[in-house]
Amino acid sequence: MSLRDSAANATDASGVDVPIADPDRTRAPSVASYPGPAGGWGALNSVRRHVAHNRAPLKGMRSLLATNQPHGFDCPGCAWGDANAESSFAFCENGAKAVAWETTAKRVTRDFFARHTVSELLAWDDYRLEDQGRLTEPMRYDAAQDRYVPIGWDEAYTMIGERLAALDDPNRALFYTSGRASNEAAYLYQLFVRLYGTNNFPDCSNMCHEASGVGMQASLGVGKGTVRLEDFEQADAIFVFGQNPGTNHPRMLGDLARAAKRGAAIVTFNPLKERGLERFADPQDKREMLTGGSQTISSRYFQPKMGGDMAAVRGIAKALFAMEASGRFTPDREFIESYTQGLDAWRANVEATSWAALEAQSGLSRVEMEAAAEIYAGAERIIATWAMGITQHLHAVDSVREIVNLLLLGGHMGRPGAGACPVRGHSNVQGDRTMGIDEKAPAWLIDALEARYGVPMPRRPGHNTVNALHALEADQAEVFIALGGNFTRATPDSMRTESAMRRARLNVQISTKLNRSHLVVGEEALILPCLGRSEIDRQGPQKLPQVISVEDSMSMVHGSAGRVEPASKHLRSEPAIVAEIAEATLARVLPNRGIDPKVVDWQALVADYDRIRDEIEAVIPGFANFNARLHRPRGFWLTNAASERRFVTPTGKAEFSAAPLPEAVLHQQLDVRRNDGWLTLQSLRSHDQYNTTIYGYNDRYRGVKGQRRVLFVNPLDLARLGFADGDWVDLVGLDYQGEPRRAPAFRLVAYDTPQGCCAAYYPETNALVPLESAGANTGTPASKAVAVRLQRSARIV
Repeated sequence: MSLRDSAANATDASGVDVPIADPDRTRAPSVASYPGPAGGWGALNSVRRHVAHNRAPLKGMRSLLATNQPHGFDCPGCAWGDANAESSFAFCENGAKAVAWETTAKRVTRDFFARHTVSELLAWDDYRLEDQGRLTEPMRYDAAQDRYVPIGWDEAYTMIGERLAALDDPNRALFYTSGRASNEAAYLYQLFVRLYGTNNFPDCSNMCHEASGVGMQASLGVGKGTVRLEDFEQADAIFVFGQNPGTNHPRMLGDLARAAKRGAAIVTFNPLKERGLERFADPQDKREMLTGGSQTISSRYFQPKMGGDMAAVRGIAKALFAMEASGRFTPDREFIESYTQGLDAWRANVEATSWAALEAQSGLSRVEMEAAAEIYAGAERIIATWAMGITQHLHAVDSVREIVNLLLLGGHMGRPGAGACPVRGHSNVQGDRTMGIDEKAPAWLIDALEARYGVPMPRRPGHNTVNALHALEADQAEVFIALGGNFTRATPDSMRTESAMRRARLNVQISTKLNRSHLVVGEEALILPCLGRSEIDRQGPQKLPQVISVEDSMSMVHGSAGRVEPASKHLRSEPAIVAEIAEATLARVLPNRGIDPKVVDWQALVADYDRIRDEIEAVIPGFANFNARLHRPRGFWLTNAASERRFVTPTGKAEFSAAPLPEAVLHQQLDVRRNDGWLTLQSLRSHDQYNTTIYGYNDRYRGVKGQRRVLFVNPLDLARLGFADGDWVDLVGLDYQGEPRRAPAFRLVAYDTPQGCCAAYYPETNALVPLESAGANTGTPASKAVAVRLQRSARIV
């Protein structure tokens, strides 16, 4: 059987057709090393190919030139901050892919849905679905035909309003939010949902950086980063934990490269060797582009085993305390005494932990941890930055707090060039939380909303993502509305997720492109197509162009104005769609509670987004003079108490955490079974991917071409287990009851990663992440710690 023939027969655990080769299925995938630096001509050539592929090269290039510019639109990709540079090319490779993806000339019309049943489309993979182009008009699922058919906007709004009003309890509805939504859309969404009567806000934060918010809130009294982009220009050392900026937030590489060039130490902790953390050629640096030059990024590159970062940080601290005893390191005693508490308890834990235990759990040697401590001790200003390699573990909150402990020890908080920097994913995931998309609404927010609108708001915590799926499984929820995103592919436990979603009586997806979540239908389903970030948003009687706002990872709030005509005359903006759903619903619900349904004039708010920002200013702290400040060229900074050495904790001080190390992280539990084929799997993105959006089948920096179903494994593990580079295997995991799960047909790739650890892309591996395997106090799936066993694939011969 050929690769092409076998591809037609392979399905993953959620029933998705498995693409063994590239989209045209005409050639076998190839694997090769990537010899060059990240960025450079490779990135520019990739941008050219993706713009051309989307059949709108002129429109795409015009859009790119307006990306991240004053009076232009914010990149719909990552949330990395924008520098004050005056370059006309203020975008990275993956940002360019996102813009080309959005400004494509391809369209999904009613004729497309007439040609394809939902059952047929369910067999398509993620890339093929989204590559069909932009959605063009509202569609309703017709179960009798198993097809989507057109529906008018007013009819769709009425349908949603009637279904929501008919529920006997507002907590039977779920309101998901993607990090792409603007501040204005997010504010209206949370206001509508709370007026409706629930805090059920499962959102993308639940699946990525929830541990950062919980951990930093406990330690510092603030749940977001404490640094600004300018701090990277002053740091002496930048400690990078569990992230791959070359793929996930490439603009960060420019800031790291500039820091390294001026002599700052970049100290990396990441299980896989990633090209972007090794060398980078800045496409905006004419000299590097002309000479083929590049910049070394990491001064030291440490490869802990999955889940071992907390032990690695504790090892650095243990080395620092030993250096203090010999006079080679001095903690910032003035800062510690004035602004912190709990050092003694943490220090006792650190010193009581043996080097053997730290080495076993971290996967690093004592020498390596001591080397990192030497760099720390020699730096006056340190930034610690991290991403989901830290947060998607069972012990993620404790790991975040351990990193913060390390910063507090040297007083690296609340001064230039120092602080904590969790690197958020989607472009406005931080802003959505600031606007109130939070299932555990803080009391001050509910108080402020009640004071502003004079209506009682729900205070009972709602469902996060994992709990929302449990509620659907138990028939405790029946309506699901998604403001963006691809919920069924972003969530863990694919079979259970899709089974749960099929129990919904109504599934509403507000989207720009077709994705699998549109196809996992219950009794009824709607697709509501919305404007993209790059498109002109005209509102009100005069059809005046509107500006939306977003918040980046550094808490900078800035405006975004689309520059190209909408893909279809039938598209609506996200704020307009939310307002219409709110009006259709609350007109039916509020009178039964003795509340005037006109407590909010939704139409007036949407006619001029300045009015939405007036409401935000009245409710959310830090937004005084919102409209005036938004029109500054780079927006404004939301002040951060911890950055000013004000710690809004119960004690009024920054809190050292004395949490014990985990008794044994997954890789330690599996070490005794390694000869049975067990490995610790982490899920990650390919370079042709952003979140659940697949731009192509290549992963340039890891040397993968025409393929997504690959498994990166240490060569010694391959030899030990009797496999070779290029072999095909099934990944077998266990659900929470010990029953086997299988993800079929992965090609083995020998890669530089610690023994006992392996990696593969999501969402293909989501089926192996049990719904119950979620972080303590976060509900975040432990997607970086999944036990898998390799079996030779029966599908590949």
